[in-house]
Amino acid sequence: MRRFWIPVVAALAGCAAHPAPIPVHGEDLERTCNAAGTERFVGQPATSETGAAILKATGSGVLRWAPMGVALTMDYRTDRVTVRLGPDRRVTSVRCG
Repeated sequence: MRRFWIPVVAALAGCAAHPAPIPVHGEDLERTCNAAGTERFVGQPATSETGAAILKATGSGVLRWAPMGVALTMDYRTDRVTVRLGPDRRVTSVRCG
C-alpha cells in the first residue's frame, strides 16, 4: 500500500511547481476606457440609462459607481470607468480606472 502513494504524491508535487497564472476577475482586455468628452455627464442623475450612456461613450467594459463617502479599491483597470457621485446621487466626475 505504501508504494502506491509515493508516485501519486510525486505527481501532485510536480503540478504545484508550475502554478497557472491568476486571471483578474472580470477584466476585459479588449476594452479600454477613454474618458475624453465625458464632462457632459456631470450633473446627471445616477440611473441605469446614464450608466449605459457612460459605458458607451468611454468604451469601457465595467462601470463602477462611487457614491460619496464609499471606500474604493486602489487597483487600476484599463477596462473600467469610475463615476463619482455627490450627496444628491448626481454625477460629479467620470474617470478611467
